[in-house]
Amino acid sequence: MTARLLLQLTALLGGLGVAIGAFGAHALRESLTKAGRLDTFETAVRYQFYHVLALLAIGVLWAVRPELRALGLTGWLWLGGIVVFSGSLYALCFTGITKLGAVAPVGGLLLMAGWVSLILALRKLG
Repeated sequence: MTARLLLQLTALLGGLGVAIGAFGAHALRESLTKAGRLDTFETAVRYQFYHVLALLAIGVLWAVRPELRALGLTGWLWLGGIVVFSGSLYALCFTGITKLGAVAPVGGLLLMAGWVSLILALRKLG
């Protein structure tokens, strides 16, 4: 991964987060509320955006400090975490298949591993 690719993927995930969030808030609000899944949907959108902002920060840092190549691992972990955590919750909300919620903790672990990876990568910052 490169800083440029990371920033491009971040922009994509940010745009998708806006689109998915708006779709859920407007087109699906009633059905998500009836199904008792509005909180789950909002959690998926919130965690996606938290990590999109974090990805943006490390992408900019990496572009300025290219020697911090270890930030690439952080990026991959967060990207995977967004896809697995938020993605499984979106799928649960849209399909009603409750077993999909069981995948979310794997995504959560990827997100947490990304934060540990960031700590390790920043040790080289001086």
